[in-house]
Amino acid sequence: MDKLNIAPTKSNLLQMKEQLAVSTNGYELLEEKREILVRELMQLVERVKSLEEDIKKLTQEAYPAFTRMLMLDGADQIERLSKSIHYKFEMEEKTEVICGMQFSSIDVKLPEKELFYSLIGTDANTDATTVKFFELLSLLTQMASIRTIVWRLAGEVKKTQRRVNALDKMIIPQTKETKAYIERVLEERDRENFFVLKALKKKKGNHK
Repeated sequence: MDKLNIAPTKSNLLQMKEQLAVSTNGYELLEEKREILVRELMQLVERVKSLEEDIKKLTQEAYPAFTRMLMLDGADQIERLSKSIHYKFEMEEKTEVICGMQFSSIDVKLPEKELFYSLIGTDANTDATTVKFFELLSLLTQMASIRTIVWRLAGEVKKTQRRVNALDKMIIPQTKETKAYIERVLEERDRENFFVLKALKKKKGNHK
């Protein structure tokens, strides 16, 4: 690693020592942050996998149920029922903080299972199918929120990794090399000054 192009002076040596201390501390903090981000990211990925399984299972139940409902009740009846549904659900925005970063997510809260329309002209399959689709809506909303957080976290991991690499592969080695160079030059100067002073004292003593 090439050293920095600066004059080998005591003030610059002090500056290099301070920069090395700051860079080393920064590297340790960033590495710790990266590890936390990766751990959080892996946990979220597991949540995504779990949600994908739940969505797949619910989809496999909901769409065949809808097909049966269509066959039993007919398209006109289903359209009439869909217009009569009054389903109030709550959408709550939540804020998660990970390593100082804020992430917003939306949580859909479903009320207790209840009938959304008159019992006249409906059957148990119709009720169950409607409930399944609203549950599917909740899961899909959760999935969208978590995927957004995963995407942002992954970007932050990459950015942090680049900064860690820059410190580890370039800034810290370059600072160390520059510090060592200045120390060598200053030590050489001290030795030269010592021998010059020693020679001057010897010469002065011979003239007495």
